[in-house]
Amino acid sequence: MLGAVETNTVSPLFVGRTRELATLTETLARASAGEPQALLVGGEAGVGKTRLVEEFLAVASRREAVVAVGGCVEIGADGLPYAPFATALRALRRALPEELAQALAGQEGELARLLPELGEAGHAAHDENGTARLFELTARLLERVCATRTLVLVLEDLHWSDASTRHLLSYLLRTLRAGRLVLVGTYRSDDVHRRHPLRPLLAELDRLRTVGRVELDRFSRAEVGRQLTGILAVAPDAALVDEIFDRSDGNAFFVEELARTIECCGDGSQLSASLRDLLLVRVETLPDDAQRIARIVAEGGSTVEHRLLAAVARLADDDLDEALRAAVGAGILLPAPDLDGYRFRHSLVREAVSDDLLPGERSRLNRRYAEALEADPNLVRADERAARLASYWYAAHDPAKALPAVLRASVEARRRYAHSEQLRLLERAMELWDEAPDSVRATLRPLDYAEVYPGCGCESGAGPLRHLDLMAEATVAARFGGDRERALTLAKKALRLLDGDDDPLRAAWFWVQRSSLVQTLSRGDGWEELATAQELVRGLHPSAVHADVLVNVASWGALHRPGPDALAAADRAVEYARLVGEEYIELHARLTRGWLTIDAGGVDEGLAEMYAVRDRADALCLVGVMSRAGVNLPSSLESAGRSLEAVAAADHGITICHDHGMPDSEAWARANQAESYFSLGHWDESRAATDAAALLSRSRKSHGLVASRRIELALARGDFAEAEEQIALNGRLVGAHEFQPQYLIPLARQTMLLAARQGRVPEARAAFEARSGEGFPPGTQRYALPLLHVAAVVEADARGLPATEPGRPAVLERIRGHLKRLPTLVPVWAAYGTLIEAELARAEGADTPEDWARAAAAFGPLRRPYELAQIRYRWAESVVAASGDRATATELLREAHAVAERLGAAPLAESVGLLARRARIVLSAPADASPDTAGEDTGAAFEPAADAIESFGLTSREQEVHRLVAAGYTNRGIAEELYISPKTASVHVSNILAKLGVAGRGEAAALAHRLRLYGTE
Repeated sequence: MLGAVETNTVSPLFVGRTRELATLTETLARASAGEPQALLVGGEAGVGKTRLVEEFLAVASRREAVVAVGGCVEIGADGLPYAPFATALRALRRALPEELAQALAGQEGELARLLPELGEAGHAAHDENGTARLFELTARLLERVCATRTLVLVLEDLHWSDASTRHLLSYLLRTLRAGRLVLVGTYRSDDVHRRHPLRPLLAELDRLRTVGRVELDRFSRAEVGRQLTGILAVAPDAALVDEIFDRSDGNAFFVEELARTIECCGDGSQLSASLRDLLLVRVETLPDDAQRIARIVAEGGSTVEHRLLAAVARLADDDLDEALRAAVGAGILLPAPDLDGYRFRHSLVREAVSDDLLPGERSRLNRRYAEALEADPNLVRADERAARLASYWYAAHDPAKALPAVLRASVEARRRYAHSEQLRLLERAMELWDEAPDSVRATLRPLDYAEVYPGCGCESGAGPLRHLDLMAEATVAARFGGDRERALTLAKKALRLLDGDDDPLRAAWFWVQRSSLVQTLSRGDGWEELATAQELVRGLHPSAVHADVLVNVASWGALHRPGPDALAAADRAVEYARLVGEEYIELHARLTRGWLTIDAGGVDEGLAEMYAVRDRADALCLVGVMSRAGVNLPSSLESAGRSLEAVAAADHGITICHDHGMPDSEAWARANQAESYFSLGHWDESRAATDAAALLSRSRKSHGLVASRRIELALARGDFAEAEEQIALNGRLVGAHEFQPQYLIPLARQTMLLAARQGRVPEARAAFEARSGEGFPPGTQRYALPLLHVAAVVEADARGLPATEPGRPAVLERIRGHLKRLPTLVPVWAAYGTLIEAELARAEGADTPEDWARAAAAFGPLRRPYELAQIRYRWAESVVAASGDRATATELLREAHAVAERLGAAPLAESVGLLARRARIVLSAPADASPDTAGEDTGAAFEPAADAIESFGLTSREQEVHRLVAAGYTNRGIAEELYISPKTASVHVSNILAKLGVAGRGEAAALAHRLRLYGTE
């Protein structure tokens, strides 16, 4: 039918896809304006995704964009970790060698996990944040490269992507906020079934504003006709178009294959309707050697290197060249563009050829690949060698060879922070374990294949590798890879296997893992598991696992039950870690010990230890300890009242976390700095630090911490709607999941304060009673003392409210009881104790100016202007009520007002202004006023009650009604007392509430009592 017409395998005409190409081009334009963009291109196999992307890349190149393409690699059942990113970075390195080198400067060791050509990768970290650091550094690298030029990064065949590639892609698309970047990913939509691992990622990315989707449909009949015109170089007749359209159903690749098949075979009427057979027709027309080469390449992976192919084919050089020339000439194989090797022109043909292999034939081919690669490891890239060898031996069905190869591949995956791939390889190793001969298992050693996680039993000299070693490694791999449910399952299974075994150290290690996982998954506080581990190691000789148990017990105690027991555990952890030479554990234990020592009142001693740990960790570049010190040290300084020093320590922590790619830890450090800025009265800086932390937060806890900082500012500045929203958010993020005082106590305090300021005093009291019922053990005073202060303020402000009077004595007694039990060994704690005592006296109507003077003296040296302004306001209020020194009251109110105005503390400024009006004090002194006359108003007598009543603008009758409201009268009672109708009484009460600016009768009564109006007490 085609006769002698010359054909092209691929049509030179770009058919259809006008709308889709326009979408890609528009995305390029938006990215060129500085906003990163992403597009996911989906469609069934052969529908034309690659051709569309090629046309787009041509457009991008004409617009001087830099193009980097990487494809996911299918090797057996496992993809190569980060394969498309590694390939794309290689392309980028060739295109922009100098710019990429500058962008990589200082981070080559970490990014070598993605691109081994950068040098030796740094030592793998012991903590589970290594992957996050790698991802963050990758994001920064791309941001630097595309800061001044447009970069188009294409990741092909995401349906074959490994889990690490998917995680990195998700991270980039969620975090990249600046740069001229277009990221395009392609995938086969028909392969993404309901349980396909790519499906959750696609659903997640659909929710991102900067990620678009393009779905390619099959060609129409007219488009198939235009495609055939391009292939044939002449317009085909209608019958051919109809036949090929019917058979291909508009799939672009099938159109090409049908056209070429009919060309090769003549009349195509007898062609099988089977897709596999259709794809094999042209392969079967090749010479025998070319068919053999096609089968070898099909089983070797997505691309096979020429030297590896030669070793497996075992053909003479000339025969190999002829076979390859025939396969390439027929459009079956193509030379790989960036590699001295070959790949199938379309993966559908490769899959069909591979599926056509006999089982024994497939096993033999994989064995030959494995033997060739073992004989000469340089036949493939170093970063692919271990994974490919493991895949070949596994597919060869040789457990004796596969088990060691799979374990070596798992070590390589761990080194690259590809923990999800590491887990799958370890699970494959466990599958092979019983099938491998005893003689092979006896040769395996933990140091060859397992990371020396402290106490996991994989230490030097521990003997041959055991199945439990694999379970330990798999548990950590699952945890580090984010599959905590799987990690918990593995830990539980291991403990069942250990039940009855005389291996307390191994059991204790798994109990520690189980404790960590239970806490992370919010299944409990983890103490029962830790207690079991502690009991297992009790009385044993010092070991790494013993030290690890103790440091976890100490850290748990510091977070949940700080006090002498936790400090003693930290001391023992330091001692045991030193005895067994585990400095990493020792530094963590010392950091915890320093923190607990500060909580016990030994501020200088504890801070000295924390500084020493920080410096040692910096010197050794122990990233996990460095980041923890960068967070804990500023927090401990703030706890001790050294806010200015805390700001400087936070700066150090922020730098460390930023330089090592730890955004979530940096968020914690910035949030801690925001707290110190708030204490110092730098509220704008506090808000800026909080906003910066919000952009960096990656975890539920850090998001909750950001919400907590926003609550503090909102409450202090009077934005109660914002405070309410953030309290609800914090409760969802942290309050419902955590059992630690550092989260629960501040949230309870903020809830109490908001409720009180909105007039919901019973709710505030209930929140206090619920929280205080849990107790405030020593070590929680940093959070407990401010909460007790708020509780005392709530009761003092509500004094005189009939609804709250009955329970007040019990609440005040509870506050005093907790206060007595809390240590106040540090100046800031002692200052809070003095302030709480003053508020308790106010709650009982017994406060004096001297009480507030003592509180002011305690807070004066601490550089906490907000607390000091609040104290001065209360001091002035007490002076006014006692008819004291007018000049003192004026000075106190002016100082408090100045601070409130500077900070934007609207509620405090309003209260100060109200008191000043009632006392007839002018808050801004005239320029010519002398110190003796400043603040006086025409020399009027200082009569606080009369002046206060008049300042509200109440009429004589309204004053009478207000007096009765303060005495607890109902509207009917007021009517009977004053011989007026209840309706008139109701009108008077409404007017009074409006003039007083209060929400209800209770607040009006409380105001009368607090200001001692009408002689009330």
